[in-house]
Amino acid sequence: MALGLVATQSFPAIVGTADMMLKSSAVTLVGYEKIGGGHCTAVVRGRIADVRLAVECGADTAEKFGQLIAKLVIARPLPNLDAVLPIGSRLAQLTAERGYSRMSNLAVGLLETRGFPAMVGASDAMLKAADVKLVGYETIGDGLCTTIIRGTVSNVAVAVEAGMHEAERIGELHAVMVIPRPLDDLEQTLPIANYFLEQPIQLPVALREKEQEPVRLPQLEQVSEPLVYVEELPLSQRVPNQAPRPLP
Repeated sequence: MALGLVATQSFPAIVGTADMMLKSSAVTLVGYEKIGGGHCTAVVRGRIADVRLAVECGADTAEKFGQLIAKLVIARPLPNLDAVLPIGSRLAQLTAERGYSRMSNLAVGLLETRGFPAMVGASDAMLKAADVKLVGYETIGDGLCTTIIRGTVSNVAVAVEAGMHEAERIGELHAVMVIPRPLDDLEQTLPIANYFLEQPIQLPVALREKEQEPVRLPQLEQVSEPLVYVEELPLSQRVPNQAPRPLP
Protein backbone atom coordinates (compact mmCIF):
# COMPACT_ATOMS: atom_id res chain seq x y z
CA MET A 1 0.00 0.00 0.00
CA ALA A 2 1.05 3.58 -0.59
CA LEU A 3 0.06 7.07 0.54
CA GLY A 4 -0.39 9.92 -1.93
CA LEU A 5 -0.64 13.65 -1.19
CA VAL A 6 -1.37 16.62 -3.45
CA ALA A 7 -1.48 20.16 -2.03
CA THR A 8 -3.20 23.22 -3.49
CA GLN A 9 -3.96 26.75 -2.33
CA SER A 10 -7.72 26.62 -2.78
CA PHE A 11 -10.48 24.40 -1.43
CA PRO A 12 -12.42 24.12 -4.74
CA ALA A 13 -9.13 23.23 -6.43
CA ILE A 14 -8.35 20.45 -3.94
CA VAL A 15 -11.87 19.01 -4.29
CA GLY A 16 -11.56 19.01 -8.07
CA THR A 17 -8.11 17.46 -7.76
CA ALA A 18 -9.41 14.75 -5.45
CA ASP A 19 -12.28 14.02 -7.84
CA MET A 20 -9.80 13.51 -10.69
CA MET A 21 -7.60 11.27 -8.52
CA LEU A 22 -10.56 9.05 -7.62
CA LYS A 23 -11.81 8.76 -11.18
CA SER A 24 -8.38 8.07 -12.69
CA SER A 25 -7.33 5.21 -10.42
CA ALA A 26 -8.58 2.71 -7.83
CA VAL A 27 -7.59 4.70 -4.73
CA THR A 28 -9.44 5.67 -1.58
CA LEU A 29 -9.75 9.30 -0.55
CA VAL A 30 -8.76 9.49 3.11
CA GLY A 31 -9.63 13.17 3.48
CA TYR A 32 -8.25 16.68 3.44
CA GLU A 33 -5.80 18.51 5.64
CA LYS A 34 -6.19 22.29 5.98
CA ILE A 35 -3.19 23.94 7.64
CA GLY A 36 -4.13 27.60 7.22
CA GLY A 37 -3.03 30.22 4.76
CA GLY A 38 -5.28 28.64 2.15
CA HIS A 39 -3.18 25.47 1.93
CA CYS A 40 -5.17 22.24 1.47
CA THR A 41 -3.89 18.70 0.96
CA ALA A 42 -5.82 15.73 -0.41
CA VAL A 43 -4.66 12.35 0.95
CA VAL A 44 -5.34 9.09 -0.91
CA ARG A 45 -4.48 5.49 -0.12
CA GLY A 46 -4.11 2.41 -2.32
CA ARG A 47 -1.68 0.21 -4.19
CA ILE A 48 1.60 1.83 -5.19
CA ALA A 49 0.87 1.88 -8.93
CA ASP A 50 -2.64 3.24 -8.42
CA VAL A 51 -1.46 5.94 -6.02
CA ARG A 52 1.30 7.06 -8.39
CA LEU A 53 -1.18 7.37 -11.25
CA ALA A 54 -3.71 9.19 -9.07
CA VAL A 55 -1.14 11.67 -7.78
CA GLU A 56 0.12 12.46 -11.28
CA CYS A 57 -3.41 13.02 -12.58
CA GLY A 58 -4.29 15.11 -9.55
CA ALA A 59 -1.15 17.21 -9.85
CA ASP A 60 -1.84 17.86 -13.54
CA THR A 61 -5.37 18.97 -12.68
CA ALA A 62 -4.20 21.29 -9.92
CA GLU A 63 -1.53 22.73 -12.20
CA LYS A 64 -4.16 23.53 -14.83
CA PHE A 65 -6.01 25.49 -12.15
CA GLY A 66 -2.76 27.28 -11.30
CA GLN A 67 -3.08 26.06 -7.70
CA LEU A 68 -0.52 23.25 -7.37
CA ILE A 69 1.82 23.57 -4.37
CA ALA A 70 3.33 20.11 -3.90
CA LYS A 71 2.81 16.39 -4.52
CA LEU A 72 4.16 13.32 -2.73
CA VAL A 73 3.98 9.51 -2.98
CA ILE A 74 5.04 7.42 0.03
CA ALA A 75 5.46 3.74 -0.82
CA ARG A 76 4.84 1.24 2.00
CA PRO A 77 4.45 3.72 4.88
CA LEU A 78 5.08 2.27 8.32
CA PRO A 79 2.06 1.90 10.61
CA ASN A 80 3.44 4.55 12.94
CA LEU A 81 3.23 7.18 10.18
CA ASP A 82 -0.49 6.54 9.71
CA ALA A 83 -1.03 6.60 13.44
CA VAL A 84 0.54 9.99 14.10
CA LEU A 85 -1.06 11.76 11.15
CA PRO A 86 -4.51 13.32 11.69
CA ILE A 87 -5.88 10.94 9.04
CA GLY A 88 -5.53 7.93 11.34
CA SER A 89 -9.11 8.07 12.61
CA ARG A 90 -10.42 8.24 9.06
CA LEU A 91 -8.36 5.21 8.01
CA ALA A 92 -9.96 3.17 10.77
CA GLN A 93 -13.44 3.88 9.38
CA LEU A 94 -12.77 3.02 5.75
CA THR A 95 -14.29 -0.12 4.27
CA ALA A 96 -13.39 -2.15 1.23
CA GLU A 97 -16.69 -1.43 -0.53
CA ARG A 98 -16.57 1.12 -3.31
CA GLY A 99 -19.23 2.43 -5.62
CA TYR A 100 -21.21 5.38 -6.80
CA SER A 101 -23.23 7.53 -4.46
CA ARG A 102 -26.97 7.17 -4.22
CA MET A 103 -27.04 10.83 -5.30
CA SER A 104 -24.69 10.30 -8.23
CA ASN A 105 -27.10 12.10 -10.57
CA LEU A 106 -26.44 15.34 -8.68
CA ALA A 107 -23.53 17.70 -9.04
CA VAL A 108 -21.42 19.60 -6.51
CA GLY A 109 -20.72 23.29 -6.95
CA LEU A 110 -18.01 25.12 -5.00
CA LEU A 111 -17.39 28.87 -5.01
CA GLU A 112 -14.52 30.36 -3.04
CA THR A 113 -14.19 34.00 -2.08
CA ARG A 114 -11.81 36.06 0.00
CA GLY A 115 -14.03 37.39 2.72
CA PHE A 116 -17.15 36.10 4.43
CA PRO A 117 -19.63 38.76 3.17
CA ALA A 118 -18.79 37.94 -0.44
CA MET A 119 -19.41 34.24 0.23
CA VAL A 120 -22.77 34.89 1.87
CA GLY A 121 -23.85 37.21 -0.94
CA ALA A 122 -22.78 34.68 -3.57
CA SER A 123 -24.66 31.91 -1.74
CA ASP A 124 -27.83 34.00 -1.72
CA ALA A 125 -27.50 34.73 -5.43
CA MET A 126 -26.96 31.06 -6.26
CA LEU A 127 -30.02 29.94 -4.30
CA LYS A 128 -32.19 32.53 -6.04
CA ALA A 129 -30.84 31.80 -9.52
CA ALA A 130 -31.51 28.04 -9.74
CA ASP A 131 -33.01 25.05 -7.95
CA VAL A 132 -29.99 24.16 -5.79
CA LYS A 133 -29.43 23.42 -2.10
CA LEU A 134 -26.83 25.08 0.08
CA VAL A 135 -25.21 22.28 2.05
CA GLY A 136 -22.33 23.92 3.91
CA TYR A 137 -19.18 25.97 3.70
CA GLU A 138 -15.47 25.61 4.42
CA THR A 139 -12.86 28.05 5.69
CA ILE A 140 -9.16 27.39 5.06
CA GLY A 141 -7.49 30.51 6.40
CA ASP A 142 -6.11 33.60 4.67
CA GLY A 143 -9.68 34.89 4.46
CA LEU A 144 -10.75 32.17 2.02
CA CYS A 145 -14.30 30.82 2.36
CA THR A 146 -15.95 28.24 0.12
CA THR A 147 -19.71 27.75 -0.20
CA ILE A 148 -20.93 24.32 -1.35
CA ILE A 149 -24.18 23.63 -3.23
CA ARG A 150 -25.87 20.51 -4.63
CA GLY A 151 -28.28 20.03 -7.49
CA THR A 152 -28.52 18.86 -11.06
CA VAL A 153 -25.58 19.66 -13.33
CA SER A 154 -27.48 22.34 -15.26
CA ASN A 155 -28.85 24.02 -12.15
CA VAL A 156 -25.46 24.02 -10.42
CA ALA A 157 -23.80 25.54 -13.49
CA VAL A 158 -26.39 28.34 -13.66
CA ALA A 159 -26.15 28.97 -9.92
CA VAL A 160 -22.36 29.12 -9.89
CA GLU A 161 -22.34 31.64 -12.73
CA ALA A 162 -24.75 33.87 -10.84
CA GLY A 163 -22.69 33.49 -7.67
CA MET A 164 -19.51 34.50 -9.49
CA HIS A 165 -20.98 37.84 -10.59
CA GLU A 166 -22.27 38.57 -7.08
CA ALA A 167 -18.97 37.63 -5.43
CA GLU A 168 -17.04 39.94 -7.76
CA ARG A 169 -19.49 42.75 -7.05
CA ILE A 170 -19.15 42.42 -3.27
CA GLY A 171 -15.53 41.40 -2.81
CA GLU A 172 -12.94 39.06 -4.32
CA LEU A 173 -13.72 35.86 -6.21
CA HIS A 174 -10.92 33.33 -5.72
CA ALA A 175 -11.95 30.01 -7.34
CA VAL A 176 -14.94 28.02 -8.59
CA MET A 177 -15.53 24.34 -9.32
CA VAL A 178 -18.43 22.24 -10.67
CA ILE A 179 -18.13 18.47 -10.22
CA PRO A 180 -20.77 16.34 -12.00
CA ARG A 181 -21.62 12.96 -10.53
CA PRO A 182 -19.13 12.81 -7.64
CA LEU A 183 -18.08 9.42 -6.32
CA ASP A 184 -19.13 8.30 -2.87
CA ASP A 185 -15.61 8.70 -1.46
CA LEU A 186 -15.54 12.35 -2.47
CA GLU A 187 -19.03 13.01 -1.17
CA GLN A 188 -18.25 11.61 2.27
CA THR A 189 -15.38 14.07 2.73
CA LEU A 190 -17.56 17.12 2.08
CA PRO A 191 -19.69 18.72 4.82
CA ILE A 192 -23.00 17.55 3.36
CA ALA A 193 -23.78 14.25 5.10
CA ASN A 194 -25.89 15.68 7.94
CA TYR A 195 -27.91 17.84 5.56
CA PHE A 196 -29.28 14.90 3.60
CA LEU A 197 -30.41 13.13 6.76
CA GLU A 198 -33.28 15.63 6.68
CA GLN A 199 -33.65 15.76 10.43
CA PRO A 200 -36.37 18.10 11.66
CA ILE A 201 -35.17 21.38 13.06
CA GLN A 202 -35.39 21.53 16.83
CA LEU A 203 -36.35 25.04 17.88
CA PRO A 204 -35.78 26.25 21.45
CA VAL A 205 -39.33 26.24 22.75
CA ALA A 206 -38.58 26.29 26.47
CA LEU A 207 -40.62 29.44 26.96
CA ARG A 208 -42.44 29.72 30.28
CA GLU A 209 -45.60 31.71 30.52
CA LYS A 210 -45.71 34.38 33.16
CA GLU A 211 -47.14 32.90 36.29
CA GLN A 212 -50.38 34.57 37.20
CA GLU A 213 -51.75 34.76 40.70
CA PRO A 214 -55.03 32.93 41.14
CA VAL A 215 -58.09 35.13 41.02
CA ARG A 216 -59.67 35.35 44.43
CA LEU A 217 -63.44 35.75 44.41
CA PRO A 218 -64.98 37.83 47.20
CA GLN A 219 -66.45 35.66 49.90
CA LEU A 220 -70.22 35.86 50.33
CA GLU A 221 -71.44 37.05 53.69
CA GLN A 222 -73.55 34.61 55.61
CA VAL A 223 -77.24 35.48 55.57
CA SER A 224 -79.14 34.78 58.74
CA GLU A 225 -82.61 35.15 57.19
CA PRO A 226 -83.88 32.62 54.60
CA LEU A 227 -83.93 33.67 50.99
CA VAL A 228 -87.33 34.27 49.38
CA TYR A 229 -87.83 33.69 45.64
CA VAL A 230 -90.45 35.85 43.95
CA GLU A 231 -92.29 35.55 40.69
CA GLU A 232 -92.68 38.46 38.32
CA LEU A 233 -96.29 38.86 37.09
CA PRO A 234 -96.99 39.88 33.51
CA LEU A 235 -97.70 43.58 33.07
CA SER A 236 -101.32 42.84 32.10
CA GLN A 237 -101.98 41.09 35.45
CA ARG A 238 -100.22 43.57 37.66
CA VAL A 239 -102.14 45.81 39.99
CA PRO A 240 -100.68 49.29 40.42
CA ASN A 241 -98.32 49.57 43.36
CA GLN A 242 -98.45 45.80 43.94
CA ALA A 243 -95.21 44.00 44.73
CA PRO A 244 -94.34 40.62 43.18
CA ARG A 245 -95.91 37.73 45.00
CA PRO A 246 -93.77 35.04 46.70
CA LEU A 247 -93.52 31.59 45.18
CA PRO A 248 -95.30 28.80 47.09
